[in-house]
Amino acid sequence: MDLISMDEPDIVTGLFYFGGRFQRLEVRIENGKISAISRSITHGNRLSLPGAIFPGGIDPHVHFRDPGETWKEDFRSGSIAAAYGGTTAVIDMPNNALPIDNYEAYSSKLGTVRYKSFIDFGLASKFNGSNADIIHKESSLIKTYLGNSTNSAGVENIEEKQVAKLREFNVPKTYHLELGSCLDSHKMQEDSLHDHDNSRPKECEEAAFDQIGKIDLHPKVAAHVSHYFKNMRDGFDFLEVTPHHLFLNSEMPLGADGKVNPPLRGRKEQMDLIDKFISGAIDFVGSDHAPHSDEDKQEFNSAKSGIIGVETRLPLIASLVSKKIISPELFYRTCIFNPARIHGMNKGEIEIGRDADFISIDFNDPKRINENRLHSKRTVSPFNGFEAVFPSHVILRGRMVIDNFELIEDRSGQYIPGSGKKESL
Repeated sequence: MDLISMDEPDIVTGLFYFGGRFQRLEVRIENGKISAISRSITHGNRLSLPGAIFPGGIDPHVHFRDPGETWKEDFRSGSIAAAYGGTTAVIDMPNNALPIDNYEAYSSKLGTVRYKSFIDFGLASKFNGSNADIIHKESSLIKTYLGNSTNSAGVENIEEKQVAKLREFNVPKTYHLELGSCLDSHKMQEDSLHDHDNSRPKECEEAAFDQIGKIDLHPKVAAHVSHYFKNMRDGFDFLEVTPHHLFLNSEMPLGADGKVNPPLRGRKEQMDLIDKFISGAIDFVGSDHAPHSDEDKQEFNSAKSGIIGVETRLPLIASLVSKKIISPELFYRTCIFNPARIHGMNKGEIEIGRDADFISIDFNDPKRINENRLHSKRTVSPFNGFEAVFPSHVILRGRMVIDNFELIEDRSGQYIPGSGKKESL
């Protein structure tokens, strides 16, 4: 059947990734959710999608800078970039210029961004060491920074009474794992990515893993691991990796546009990390999308850390399937299924009752990333020229958002409150 463009099809047909393999199926949609899955469904308006069909991607680690620094990014531009990259839901981090570390700040942020998004979203809250009793109950996750990073001071010592209060939240406790005291002892003038690596060495990351791993507080997520080391899973439930730590290293001539926290490591550490990813040792991929302005990226030592990535996260990992480096199953698990389940979203699976979010991908049609065609406010990307596989079509709760690589839907994204109800993997 020819492709039919429509806002709200009753039935989507095509080659779905379902039950661990590709199958030609028809999927009925009612009220934005999957209501039937079959070889053939009678009666309904059909939309036949090309290529391989997966559930929409889930990126649980973005910094859309809204509110407070919207000249860098806002929920409109960030969510459009996410949609072009095949992501239908994100969780936005709490290190805004005004920290999201209490009920009032969370509610104010939600009021600001609620009607800006083209995709669904949740919001994270920040734990600052003493605020466990005033964190918003709808938070999608609770983020703790062990060392200083953008708009954040480090929290090293967490009192047991705070841990007890945090246990009341049945959502992921996610950690930026660089120990502040260790970072202080290695602080230096930085003129290159190599210097940045040395000023925030992997020993500081390992020390933070060791400290937080001893705390009985779950589910526990290690954000953006920059290298793989023995016993890093001790005390942790899930490991997140970013495309920049998988695909880039400190030996590349990226300048300040490759400056991130934790830093890019050497090529040896990068290759070891991607080998571990390929082996299945990493649970999910988050972009850590963290845009900055041109002014923020001028002189290396004073440049702020962070790069864009929400639009290229899923396409870069899909390129590994195209090259037959990883299986479709690993792509699906790390970019779609695991992040949805870990963060309690009703997405990420072709299953009755799940949100009808779909992306169609042609693994035989890789393209080079052209930063001039990306959709963040500042489009400079260290992945410029890298091979990627972008989705041709993106459907959000039964509504077409991207049609033949073009945005056609308006701001129909919905807020996903953290429910506290989690499903086992």
